[in-house]
Amino acid sequence: MKTRILTLVVVLAAAAAFGQPGPRNAPKLPEGTKALRDVAYVTNGHQRQKLDLFIPPGATNPLPLIIWVHGGAWLGGSKDQCPALPYLQKGYAVASINYRLSQHAIFPAQIEDCKAAVRWLRAHAKENNLDSNRFAAWGASAGGHLVALLGTAGDVKKFDVGANLEVSSRVQAVVDFFGPTDLTRMAQDALPGSRIDHDAPDAPEAKLIGGPVQENKDKCAAANPITHVAKDNPPFLIMHGNKDDLVPYQQSELLRDALQKAGVPVTFRIIEGAGHGFGGADIDRQVAAFFDQQLKPNVISK
Repeated sequence: MKTRILTLVVVLAAAAAFGQPGPRNAPKLPEGTKALRDVAYVTNGHQRQKLDLFIPPGATNPLPLIIWVHGGAWLGGSKDQCPALPYLQKGYAVASINYRLSQHAIFPAQIEDCKAAVRWLRAHAKENNLDSNRFAAWGASAGGHLVALLGTAGDVKKFDVGANLEVSSRVQAVVDFFGPTDLTRMAQDALPGSRIDHDAPDAPEAKLIGGPVQENKDKCAAANPITHVAKDNPPFLIMHGNKDDLVPYQQSELLRDALQKAGVPVTFRIIEGAGHGFGGADIDRQVAAFFDQQLKPNVISK
């Protein structure tokens, strides 16, 4: 089961990049799992402002939480395809969130929704046996961009709107798989034959911010996780394939450099030969070890 986690992640991320459905053979939930589906984290909000929450049985202490944020070029994807579910068998609760897509609202709607979901989860932590001091965010592609923003913009109050403002939208760890950062650099660093013209007026980035990126550099800066890096950001694990023809790997290098400069703990892995997605037992082990180190400091991953 564990070795399937990352393989499923990358299949879902690559499929979602073009709005195509990924596989629906989600891992079976452990018997006795409490499953809360389609919970509205914004009261009377958009149909996309919903999350699923899964709590494994048998825990005597509040559980650490992994929050999955799906990819899909900010214009597709679904919480229903959550590759973090196998972590239920490792003593974690798991949440999977939807957010408004670019055809529903332009940035910053997407990060506003992610932060609203984190606040809802923290506000309802006690009743769901969650440890509100041990939240991690994990995402791939567009989801990688949004979890990176959750990590760096945890205290950026302009992105905190709506309910549950009395609690924090910070997370305590971030796993970012091949997420964009500086949208104005995407075309510059793209591999020859890249599947997307990142500077085009109909590029996913343009749809996200409401116009071509080179004509909206201030909006791109606001959407860039690097803009908000601060020394108290949580630890990051960043992974990116060096043959990625959708999101250039330099996007992750830029974030790595900014985090290091600020003194934020960051582990960066270039996956040699990998495109927009990767998998395997070694990557699974690295992700599991990172979560255990950050959210279960007394546990040694094997």
